[in-house]
Amino acid sequence: MIFLEILAGVLGGIVGGMGMGGGTLTIPILTIFLSYEQLQAQGINLIAFLPMSVVALIIHAKNHLVAFKETWLLALIGSAFSLIGALVANHMSSGVLKNLFAVFLIGLAIWQLIEMIKKNKQDKNKMKNANEPNKEQN
Repeated sequence: MIFLEILAGVLGGIVGGMGMGGGTLTIPILTIFLSYEQLQAQGINLIAFLPMSVVALIIHAKNHLVAFKETWLLALIGSAFSLIGALVANHMSSGVLKNLFAVFLIGLAIWQLIEMIKKNKQDKNKMKNANEPNKEQN
């Protein structure tokens, strides 16, 4: 049991440190393999997220990868809607939350797949155009 909790922390920390949201791995590990309720897993993820995000923020800020001036509005709006989301989540059953999270993850995976296919097509077109001789030179 403790091994899976450590694994959830390690994977969540690595993915969260990259800025991709560690909860995408942590929450499924907690609910599927450790039998936590969805709302409980989300709460655990949020508590774990706090120190991980501070560490990641410090590292990214030192590397000049954080645009603090441009982020305040996003942080303000995100904070307000996180309050609303937390209040709504407290009135939902764990099953509904689990299904909504699953739909979110599936939608995210589909979107990422589509973006990857688009990028591959663009890269192939760039390679094709770079390899074709320039007609004006002939």
